[in-house]
Amino acid sequence: MATAIKSPATMSDAERDARQQLAACYRIFDMLGWSEMIYNHITLKVPGEDGAFLINPFGLHFSEVKASNLVKIDIDGNKLDLNPHPVNLAGFTQHALFHRHLPDAHCIMHTHTTAGMA
Repeated sequence: MATAIKSPATMSDAERDARQQLAACYRIFDMLGWSEMIYNHITLKVPGEDGAFLINPFGLHFSEVKASNLVKIDIDGNKLDLNPHPVNLAGFTQHALFHRHLPDAHCIMHTHTTAGMA
C-alpha cells in the first residue's frame, strides 16, 4: 500500500516534535565532535506512523541539519514528504533494517569518529 506524500502543512504535532528533537540531537553530536566524517546518521521513528522514520539529508553537515530539512522515508526507502534532498543509500539500508526488526529501537545512531574507529 503506497503512502501519500505529505506537505509540511499536514504534519502532525508528534512529527513536528520528533523533527525538533532529532535536529537537536544532530547539533549535539556536532558540538561533541562526532561529525568529523561523512556517512554518519541518526534516525528516529515518526510517532504514530508505522514504518516511517526521519534521516539527515545527504550532503549536509550535522551542523546544517534542521527540523525542516530532515527527510521522512519508509523502511522500503520511499520518500514520504516533499523534501528535495537525497538520502544516502548506505545509511538508509542499515537504519531501515534496524527499524524494521527492532520495534523498541526508536532512535538509531551511527557515527565514524576517529576515536570510535581506533
